[in-house]
Amino acid sequence: MRFDVITLFPELFAPHLEVGVTRRAYVDGKLQLQLWPLRDFAEGNYRRVDDRPFGGGPGMVMMAPPLERALDAVHAARVQAGEGTGAGHRAPLIHFSPTGRRLDQALVRELAAGPGAVLLCGRYEGIDQRFIDRHVDMEVSLGDFVLSGGELPALVLLDAVARLQPGVLQDAASHQQDSFEDGLLDCPHYSRPEQLPRADGGVDAVPQVLLSGHHGRIARWRRERSLELTARRRPDLIAAARAAGRLSREDERFLQALDIEPKP
Repeated sequence: MRFDVITLFPELFAPHLEVGVTRRAYVDGKLQLQLWPLRDFAEGNYRRVDDRPFGGGPGMVMMAPPLERALDAVHAARVQAGEGTGAGHRAPLIHFSPTGRRLDQALVRELAAGPGAVLLCGRYEGIDQRFIDRHVDMEVSLGDFVLSGGELPALVLLDAVARLQPGVLQDAASHQQDSFEDGLLDCPHYSRPEQLPRADGGVDAVPQVLLSGHHGRIARWRRERSLELTARRRPDLIAAARAAGRLSREDERFLQALDIEPKP
């Protein structure tokens, strides 16, 4: 799987390749990352990639010609590497924008199972809309807030995709218990020591069911904690799971017994 990143700041990606568990994805070749510094495709002595917006207003707009030259180089390199055989088989171009689809685990799984993508990291006030209309296949947002550029969202996406690659996590089943994998928030987790002293002289103990060795009870306890946490903090996810038929009768009985007041 290969990701190509068009960016003004390729140096921001270096730490991601060198530390953490997802480093294995790059060392083992499960994920290939090629960085394309946008100024390499700008013209003139100043290597300009932006200009004032037509119609006036604050900020600068990234110009289409340097972006198109960079994208042409990306496609040519992918074809040469056997990653595509023409326009009909080109990797999707993803642009990070507040106006895009919210990045969620479903989209991460979709991308993790594909051939990769070209990631466009915008800066300044935005990108010339003509380039977006011509070339962008998908716009992706991290949420309802604004960042200085697309590099951080690109790193988030790469990290989320990398950890789903086989052999990257030490336990192959680890990501299957993550939040959102089944549409719900994850349950609480505990480790040693069994009792954690408090400042008032008491202790906070690990729930006894987790020490019981009874796998069925442990699984049910984790499911119920996941349901409770999701119902209290993200009732929209409960509604979505219910609509998709992912809640069992036992789940529904548990949720009914919680008697959580609906949010206004």
